[in-house]
Amino acid sequence: MASSYYGSGSSWTAKQNKLFEKALAIYDKDTPDRWHNVAKAVGNKTAEEVKRHYDRLVQDLLYIESGQAPLPNYKGGSSNGRGIVEDQRLMMKNLRLQ
Repeated sequence: MASSYYGSGSSWTAKQNKLFEKALAIYDKDTPDRWHNVAKAVGNKTAEEVKRHYDRLVQDLLYIESGQAPLPNYKGGSSNGRGIVEDQRLMMKNLRLQ
């Protein structure tokens, strides 16, 4: 993968990624001006940047689900008690529904 949602080189902070993921849950594919709304929720990003970020996330999801790439393994814990791997799986499941 040349460019990855999870990979380094991204100018997205962990906080922005979390806001992005929450915004995707709120603004689904049928939301008018979806990418403008997501950009506003994230802050400091344009609609084009969040759309490009989403496209990378979907591409990564396809690679992971096809077995071409491993599920990212983040260090640290999760504040909700589920664990980071479970959080990632839930996020990917939600993306498939959008």
